[in-house]
Amino acid sequence: MSQPWAAAIGAFAFVAIVLVLQDAFEVMLLPRRVQRRTRFAVIYFRTVWRACSSIATGLGPGRGREGMLSHFGALSMLGLFASWATTLIVGFGVLEWAQEPAAKNGASSSLFDQFYMSGVTFFTLGYGDVVPHSGIARLTAVIEAGVGLGFIALVIGYLPLIHQLFSGREVLVIQLDSRAGSPPTAAGLLCKHATALRELDDFLRAWELWGAQLLEGHLSYPMLAYYRSQHENQSWLAALTAVTDCCALILVGVGDAKPFQARMTFEVMRQVAVEMARSFRIAPSRYDGDDRLPLEACLHLQAVLARSGLDWQVEGDAFLALRALRATYEPLLDGLAQYLMLPLPEWLPNDDAADHWTRGHRGLLAKRLIEQLAKAPQAGEIRDETGQVSPWRRLRTWLRQ
Repeated sequence: MSQPWAAAIGAFAFVAIVLVLQDAFEVMLLPRRVQRRTRFAVIYFRTVWRACSSIATGLGPGRGREGMLSHFGALSMLGLFASWATTLIVGFGVLEWAQEPAAKNGASSSLFDQFYMSGVTFFTLGYGDVVPHSGIARLTAVIEAGVGLGFIALVIGYLPLIHQLFSGREVLVIQLDSRAGSPPTAAGLLCKHATALRELDDFLRAWELWGAQLLEGHLSYPMLAYYRSQHENQSWLAALTAVTDCCALILVGVGDAKPFQARMTFEVMRQVAVEMARSFRIAPSRYDGDDRLPLEACLHLQAVLARSGLDWQVEGDAFLALRALRATYEPLLDGLAQYLMLPLPEWLPNDDAADHWTRGHRGLLAKRLIEQLAKAPQAGEIRDETGQVSPWRRLRTWLRQ
């Protein structure tokens, strides 16, 4: 090969190596969002997710689709690492091959031999059966060995960080099971805190912090959004939606709930929705929200809250105010739900859906005990159907009913 062609091919391989190293640095080391849109990682995730979501759409709703999508996050990360490593090995191999004509002893190796030597050097195996022959080729091999060693070290340190951020995100998502049901709903969350509205402020304060941590983690590491929760009816997006819905209800006036903390949490949650939609380049959907909370469902929501002792009047400006407030965040959440194939929760709980903590051995028994003991004015008392206090000796009879 002529020297100009060898130089051109070597320059192309060098540019590919630099771009991959820059992309790996931005993904694994740079703790902030990268504004540049033309990136290898972005193109890779969009392409792979488009293919995976198309297959999932063909499968239809069910365990098969959720099972496939639940593996996407981890498998896509392994694919990204493999793509980086392959590009680096091929790039260094082509660079070595382009430098081979400069060898003075006349020995030459094929392109396949250079790929083999590049892979052995990148993973620091060093068999020595294929060696560089020129000074610049030897220097390139040393640089590749250093890059390979550093790359492997970064990957080893990066994976625990991803799992740490995922675990931190899921702790409060799992906590919603007992506080708001599965899937979580705003009505379920308010009703379970109807007699402890002060604790609701502490709860929303914790979710304000969760929203800030979610935003920081997902903007720095956008691939976390593809990691699904432990259960099909739970997700970070469903949790975000339910808590934001709850804050919206409090802001339009529900019972004696104070609006200050709800306002603070709502602002953070809406910022999460805005930034996440912008990160994935998702335009707000043409979504008016009538399928989630039409007027009839709003009247039902009023009745459900009233049974828990929470006063909320739909008549007048309350419904219009709630609808206007929902229009500021629901289109963004619906766009994210469509893109990530994650369903948004309803406003009202489904009576047929069982919370995860009530499943398993004697789960229904535990639920009945908790519900009755929570109504008891004193420890060790059970209320019967007439509202009279029933002593512990009647517990067995009550459980058999």
